Amino acid sequence: MAKPREYELVVVLSPALDEAEAKGTIERIHGVITGAGGELVNEEAWGMRRLAYPIKDFTEGNYHLTHFSTAPDQTRPLENSLGLSEDILRHLLIRIEN
Repeated sequence: MAKPREYELVVVLSPALDEAEAKGTIERIHGVITGAGGELVNEEAWGMRRLAYPIKDFTEGNYHLTHFSTAPDQTRPLENSLGLSEDILRHLLIRIEN
């Protein structure tokens, strides 16, 4: 298995989700990460913020930041699951250079 690398994931959740649904979506994302052998380092809830442009008729989104480490070959399944979720308006996954 390849050496784990550190990543940063920002997701913008739909503002139509209530607090419990948003928390469930974040826990599901964390479950995908840890289920693939990844390790969560840090998580921050940034809360509701105005979007630069409307996405699916929403002008605000609920932002969450997650730092984690995982093997490089595990990022593609994570991104696929993020893209299929209707609760997630946008996501950005970047590798942190050490």
